[in-house]
Amino acid sequence: MNITDTHAHLYSSQFDNDRNEMMQRALNAGVSRFFIPAIDSSYMNAMLELEKNYPKNIFLMMGLHPAYVKENYKEELAFVREMIDKRKFYAIGEIGMDLYWDKTFVKEQQEAFKTQIHWAKEKQLPINIHCRDAFDETFEVLESEKGDNLSGIFHCFTGDLEQAKRAISLNMKLGIGGVVTFKNGKIDKFLNEIPLENIVLETDAPYLAPTPFRGKRNESSYLTNVIDKLVDIYGLTFQEIADITTQNSKDLFGL
Repeated sequence: MNITDTHAHLYSSQFDNDRNEMMQRALNAGVSRFFIPAIDSSYMNAMLELEKNYPKNIFLMMGLHPAYVKENYKEELAFVREMIDKRKFYAIGEIGMDLYWDKTFVKEQQEAFKTQIHWAKEKQLPINIHCRDAFDETFEVLESEKGDNLSGIFHCFTGDLEQAKRAISLNMKLGIGGVVTFKNGKIDKFLNEIPLENIVLETDAPYLAPTPFRGKRNESSYLTNVIDKLVDIYGLTFQEIADITTQNSKDLFGL
């Protein structure tokens, strides 16, 4: 079994007391590849430490999270640029638009999003998109930057069928995690209309734990609960879901 978690904040302080045990539970469950999104420069050392401890399993991304685009965003972008010039990363992310918490820096978020997309194209890397309460704004940027040289993941996809098809038309795969198991998650109602080749798995750990763990700390081993739900939706076996979604991640990330 080879399951891939394409989005997990395993460097979060919520794992400081049992990180090794949490990682072992994931490995025991068959989750062996973990793609780690960046937030801002303050998390970099923790990300590098995680990679050092699990070099065969951890694959780092680099980027500035839209909710962390503040007055100092140009300094943060300069740090992103410095890092992607210095060493290998597997994606630019997580980047995008977030108008849920604060709309003060909308223009700066758009600028940061576009800038990092340009870097992704330059470095021939996929992007990992964060979109919260900002589908129109996110699609506006993606439409302006679309092309064969841009691909990625619409992380934690929570849109409708039309938005799902639009994202796929822009070379994006849909990141599916715990939300698909929620009674009010809605995406389970139409996901069977989306070919599985367009989907990758993720947890967003420590956030968005699937049912029956909803409201508790999420971890990568819970990806098996997401697969169980996809088995019901697609009528495929657990192994088939794991194999296809992992292959999708390999096609995207190049490994």
